[in-house]
Amino acid sequence: MNDDEITDEIDRKYKKLLDAASGVESTSDEPSNNSSEERNSKKVTDESTSASNVVDMMLGKQSEKTIDSETMIQETQKRIWKSLKHGIEYDATVDRSDAFLRQHVNEKLHMVVLFVDLVGSTNISLTLPEEKVAIIISSFAQEMALAIRQHNGYVLKFVGDAVIGYFLHTSVLLAADNAVSCAQRMIQIMNQGVNPILNNYDYPDLLLHIGLDYGDNMIVRYGSDKEKSHVDILGPTMNIAAKIQSMAKPQQILIGQDVYEKIHPTLQQKFKKEEWSQTEWKYNHRKTGKPYIVYSLSG
Repeated sequence: MNDDEITDEIDRKYKKLLDAASGVESTSDEPSNNSSEERNSKKVTDESTSASNVVDMMLGKQSEKTIDSETMIQETQKRIWKSLKHGIEYDATVDRSDAFLRQHVNEKLHMVVLFVDLVGSTNISLTLPEEKVAIIISSFAQEMALAIRQHNGYVLKFVGDAVIGYFLHTSVLLAADNAVSCAQRMIQIMNQGVNPILNNYDYPDLLLHIGLDYGDNMIVRYGSDKEKSHVDILGPTMNIAAKIQSMAKPQQILIGQDVYEKIHPTLQQKFKKEEWSQTEWKYNHRKTGKPYIVYSLSG
């Protein structure tokens, strides 16, 4: 598929998004004596620019603020090296999520939920000193959290050797793309950033398994204190994402059917449908009642 065909595919799938993005009216400070022809010309230009920007996002073109892969890997390695040497502390990464959730207590939100955790962390804890295990697992968790934030997601919580994140956007299509791109970046971070540093110290490689799902979730607060009471996310999406993640093999990304149907066609081509027996996977789609399909991508 060439670039023109890809763009045509984007235009078809994301027509509503393009319409919304390009429907920008003239600003109030526009000279009142502009002719109708000038206003129409300006509108066409604005529409073309807006549509082009959206197409660029759909094609995965990065903004100037996005860190390139090489820089990201170098920064990751510096942080991991400093952690192993000096026990460096990372910045807090759940504050942004906490503030967001408190603004939406008792609301039901559409989101993509991501679960990522380490494979074989028990073996790591049995073979390395406790201090090093704590640093390694903490560094892993914080690097995953940074990846979530760099892909416009929120870090919900850290649970043992697992990290839970979620992604929202006015366009669920972009939320899904961001979440899957984040999962891919996590694998890359481990393969090219974290493990080479660990290998220099004769430590074992860290491997991941990642699961994602999409759907409605309720924001809840446990207590009456609007600022201090614990806030969390509850819903079937959280549960199914965790179940999907538990089925993933090392260095594998699994996504639910509702995520797969929303990601870009070029991303869809990288995934394959999982064929599991009813004893392996017994969950049905919440709306259709049919077996809920899961798709895989190996890193």
